[in-house]
Amino acid sequence: MILDALKYLSYVLIFPGFLFCFLTGMLLCGIDRKLVARMQKRVGPPILQPFYDFFKLCGKETIVPDAANRTVFLLAPLVGLAALVVLQLFIPVFGFTAFSNVADVIVILYLLLIPALSIMVGGASTGSPYAGVGLSREMVTVLSCELPLVLVLLAVGKKVGAATGSGICFSLTEIVRYQMANGSLVLRLSMLPAAVAFLMVIPGETGSHPFDAAEAETEICEGMLAEYSGAPLGVFKLNHAVKLLTMTSLFVMLFFGGLGGRIEALVAALGLSGGLAGAAITLLGVLLLFALCVAVTAVSISFVHAVTARLKIEQIFKFYWTVVSALALVSLVLAWYGL
Repeated sequence: MILDALKYLSYVLIFPGFLFCFLTGMLLCGIDRKLVARMQKRVGPPILQPFYDFFKLCGKETIVPDAANRTVFLLAPLVGLAALVVLQLFIPVFGFTAFSNVADVIVILYLLLIPALSIMVGGASTGSPYAGVGLSREMVTVLSCELPLVLVLLAVGKKVGAATGSGICFSLTEIVRYQMANGSLVLRLSMLPAAVAFLMVIPGETGSHPFDAAEAETEICEGMLAEYSGAPLGVFKLNHAVKLLTMTSLFVMLFFGGLGGRIEALVAALGLSGGLAGAAITLLGVLLLFALCVAVTAVSISFVHAVTARLKIEQIFKFYWTVVSALALVSLVLAWYGL
């Protein structure tokens, strides 16, 4: 009983929970910024710059506006971070998940909304007019991303469900198991449009350039974050980094989940399965493959950052509800007809 409690506590606090999210998310954010700078022929900040910024903010004074609701103002970033850490616990990483068989796609959609709602509630609690403009823009961005995201998840669920005879599969674990037995979905021609659509959804969900209309520095002075400072602002910056990790993890799970089976087969062929060496090699292979897929995803996101100018809010809405949704819909139709 005590050992089980310690095991789950380590999942929450270490891997794949808070510590893993903090370190990997910050590193991914730093790599993203460095890649964008290189693509624009700039030196760019050090890869560890997000760590420096976070700890610097944590050491600064936290100023709460007189008009703000103090409790909501301070709790909003923590609620968003908690939701992202819990979300990461439910995402299988090549077959491994902290809490298996207890979450499906619907839970993922709900949890993804909480960080966006927390930053909107936190901004609204300040009473700042800049936060009000940013809040309205954030709501439009969230609504813009939801349609293509749902279509992508439906396309993947229909593809797996049609093969397993379950109609539409909403189980994250089943989606990974199907890929481990039949190969990664990214290798299926019918799923490529959905994969591209998901890559386009990631910058919008994370509020990254060019989909950062809610925090446009030159227009509304950081929008909902205009009144934040000190540690709460640092936690919001951490939320951005962790959400970038969470979205790339979800992408890897949906389209590269079958790679874990190849590592397990290799370990079995070498006669190392079952022992400590086999477990270590399997874990190393899973982590390397996961890092490779995250790196590929980060390059794709960074490419969008580098070649696209920041979009206006109406352009973001049109882009997601036309181009990105159309790509996801193509995969859904193909999956529906068994292709």
